[in-house]
Amino acid sequence: MEDIEDLLVGSEGGAPPGFRLPVMAVGVKPKRKSPQVQDRLPTPSPKIPGIQTIYMKTFGCSHNQSDSEYMAGQLSAFGYSLSDNPEEADLWLINTCTVKSPSQSAMETLISKCKSAKKPLVVAGCVPQGSRDLKELEGVSIVGVQQIDRVVEVVEETLKGHEVRLLTRKTLPALDLPKVRKNKFIEILPINVGCLGACTYCKTKHARGHLGSYTVDSLVDRVRTVISEGVKEIWLSSEDTGAYGRDIGVNLPILLNAIVAELPPDRSTMLRIGMTNPPFILEHLKDIAKILCHPCVYSFLHVPVQSGSDSVLSAMNREYNVSEFRTVVDTLTQLVPGMQIATDIICGFPGETDEDFAQTVSLINEYKLPQVHISQFYPRPGTPAARMKKVPSNVVKKRSRELTSVFESFSPYEGMEGQVEKIWITEIATDGVHLVGHTKGYVQVLVAAPESMLGTSTDVEITSIGRWSVFARVIQMPDQTKEDTKSIGSKSIPTTCLPSFDLREPRICSKDPEPCSCAVETCERQDTLCKSTTQLDNPWLEDHDRRNVIGWLLRRRKNYGVEKIKGHLLESKEKQAESSSMGNLGFTDWALLGGMLISSLTIVALLLLLGFQMLSSK
Repeated sequence: MEDIEDLLVGSEGGAPPGFRLPVMAVGVKPKRKSPQVQDRLPTPSPKIPGIQTIYMKTFGCSHNQSDSEYMAGQLSAFGYSLSDNPEEADLWLINTCTVKSPSQSAMETLISKCKSAKKPLVVAGCVPQGSRDLKELEGVSIVGVQQIDRVVEVVEETLKGHEVRLLTRKTLPALDLPKVRKNKFIEILPINVGCLGACTYCKTKHARGHLGSYTVDSLVDRVRTVISEGVKEIWLSSEDTGAYGRDIGVNLPILLNAIVAELPPDRSTMLRIGMTNPPFILEHLKDIAKILCHPCVYSFLHVPVQSGSDSVLSAMNREYNVSEFRTVVDTLTQLVPGMQIATDIICGFPGETDEDFAQTVSLINEYKLPQVHISQFYPRPGTPAARMKKVPSNVVKKRSRELTSVFESFSPYEGMEGQVEKIWITEIATDGVHLVGHTKGYVQVLVAAPESMLGTSTDVEITSIGRWSVFARVIQMPDQTKEDTKSIGSKSIPTTCLPSFDLREPRICSKDPEPCSCAVETCERQDTLCKSTTQLDNPWLEDHDRRNVIGWLLRRRKNYGVEKIKGHLLESKEKQAESSSMGNLGFTDWALLGGMLISSLTIVALLLLLGFQMLSSK
């Protein structure tokens, strides 16, 4: 099927109703009536557009995640429901990644499942943009990487049974489109698409294309907007941040200085600069270092080196050498206090010798960087590297394991115990117990604290270190969090009396859900319970080894403890009410009770008499 771009193809249903660009802005092709196509794309029953449920799955980088958030925002604004459950969805939307073979294989598996479930399917992202003729993409609708602002139209037509393909690159999608963030505290802001490189192994270039930068004004406007929406971290994202602006006559330092000027002076919103390749940052190193020293900018940068061998870098067409990478790392480390640098390594690139690999190991050993992303070489179809002579797969795997072992032997956070650090908290850890924060150097910190601290910053003391993160205890909670979990020593009486035994909950005594129906003295007793629970906090935080065990025990006891307290309270109230009511009965009350008793006995006697009469008549 040919790509359909900005052309209205005769559809019997005419232009679909609802929110859309002008009629000539979208092209659809009616579903062919051949049995083969019928099998590939089932015809859904007619439904009102905008009321169906969409399942979205995203693969790949932060830029892809941002694209998914924009697509989710538009679909949600139009009325579609978003779901994490593919079974309940009316349509699947898969945003794909073409960097590595495993990502594409996972996509192909998901597409197969969708077709087996006979669900309408839309595929977006780099795979269809860079490999539009893939067999797996036959019979499905496609949204190109620069067509995400038209996802509503594509979904609508696909639900009608049409196959739509929008792949032609056009102007960059607007930054002010509706957006549903995966994390409401983090804004992923794409500053450009594409790059200026021509790496021999890279398939993303086929999809994202040549460099296209957003204007400084448009990006600054977006920063102002997201700050007003409560965002606490802004991630600048692109295929190569360092190349920003070279197509529009500006550069990265100009953009960064403009953005930093908009960040709140109270450091409530932090900026993280995205991945940059060495060639395009070398000429701005001192300017970048100055910006990384700013209080509102994380002292962290991702600079991929890919190999420690100049001959391999030349085969990759990376346009720099190992010495230039060293210059970047040495300069930033020297000029930026607490600077943290991450890098990437590809093991087993075609032509890599044992000596080449030894040079890579030596480089990693020398710098002992805290983050090294190690991957095996995967030949991507259509790239020059795919035609090069490959290193045997067993050798590639051996080198990957060896380098991983070297990297994991490092202790990058050794010496941090006892230090006091300011952290910005934005996530809940996967263990469900800790919150995740980051230091100025973007070191990951796990802290046991109430969820009300999400989106805040606080000072912590590092209590222990791990290989990938450090653990800490909160020294002083922010003012708002203190109010949410305020001490029971105050004179105010909470409006919800039941205490929480889960130290992860935002408040020990909540004051929002329900009015308190118990007496004042009962609430005071519950205050005491809440206070005793709060006192568990500090010793629990101080001992990391006991943290998970105690948290589990407390959560296990939560329901039992709350229900038990509820039972005691209700039983006490019932007894009080019963004794109070019995003691206050007057003459009229006793007379009424006596009348009710006599009436009941009379009814029983009549029923018995009626029964005897019926038996005797038989």
